[in-house]
Amino acid sequence: MKVHHHIRAFEQVLASYDGKLPLHRHLVVYFKQNKQMGSSDRRWASRYIYSYFRLGKALKQLSALERLAVADFLCNTDVSLITEHTFPSAVPHVEKSVTEKVDFVKSQYPAFNLEDVFPFQHNLSSGIDKTQFLLSLFVQPDLFIRVRETHQSTIKAKIEAAGIAVTTRSDTTLALPNGTKLEQVIDDQRLYQVQDFSSQKTGAYFKPQPYDNWWDCCAASGGKSLLIHSLEPKVKLLVSDVRETSLGNLQERFQLAGIKDYQKKAIDLLQNNDQILHHYEFDGILLDAPCSGSGTWGRTPEMLHFFEEYKVANYTKLQQTIAENVVKYLKSGKPLIYMTCSVFKAENEDVVDYLLEKLPLKLEKMELIKGYNDKADSMFVARLIKQ
Repeated sequence: MKVHHHIRAFEQVLASYDGKLPLHRHLVVYFKQNKQMGSSDRRWASRYIYSYFRLGKALKQLSALERLAVADFLCNTDVSLITEHTFPSAVPHVEKSVTEKVDFVKSQYPAFNLEDVFPFQHNLSSGIDKTQFLLSLFVQPDLFIRVRETHQSTIKAKIEAAGIAVTTRSDTTLALPNGTKLEQVIDDQRLYQVQDFSSQKTGAYFKPQPYDNWWDCCAASGGKSLLIHSLEPKVKLLVSDVRETSLGNLQERFQLAGIKDYQKKAIDLLQNNDQILHHYEFDGILLDAPCSGSGTWGRTPEMLHFFEEYKVANYTKLQQTIAENVVKYLKSGKPLIYMTCSVFKAENEDVVDYLLEKLPLKLEKMELIKGYNDKADSMFVARLIKQ
């Protein structure tokens, strides 16, 4: 029976994954090593493993197959062979809302508790609607692109002509189904940047001025640097990261975007960097801090599955140390933009409180950008002014 083929493929993928690599990267390697799997097999295996991890920590007493059947039912509006085989009573309800489906699962599995999916609610930043946030974990976020306002209508028309659903979210933001292969639709990659909607919204806190010197100190692949450059093309940038590979990716993205006037340095922000930065004074610092990533677990549910709560304290210490080490290079009266893609209070408001107590900073504004109503990530951002 075909369903047994699906079950075996899921069980083999699950057994092969230990959480050390991002799941999407692991699947690329796995499928290369298992070339006998056709495109349909790969598609179903990917759907099953992502659905399985979206169940988080709930119903851990069940077998992996039963958990998958429940998870796949909650995450999709079409019936899979595994749900039909293992959870047949769910089939008539598959097109209902996530809220209705959660209620149905509770009726069939009394031990099911929505809060078990993400059992860290006591740590959430203020203002989060816990139920809406938890329900959003069963929904794959959209793919968002940032475009120039003058190009938006042209790019949108190209995407629609390819038969892809696309919606306008702002003057510079388009939303598409996750997994859209944009490079097959828009041949000029200079016309857009892939960037989550909530991440784009952090730009409202930057406020760069022409010829300002800004430092993106945890630049990674350069998303926030590209954003600040789009807001003020005459800004002067220093970009740094501890990982050379990330800076290589950043350099490629900057080349595509036509950005040439910037400096790039590999810097470990946990060390004293006075020898490298002794003559620098910045008009603004972007600190997109290393964090749990809990605001992005809708995209990366494997992280939720493997996460252990003690890690929050480790990230908090890291964030505090990095902020303390970079603020001394900031000019008086200028902003430190502190950001995380976390929903944990300890990494967000609590770190801001620590910085206000320990450093000559004044809080101008902070916000938890709730992505769960936009099929987007959630992010925290604070604008702190050096006194």
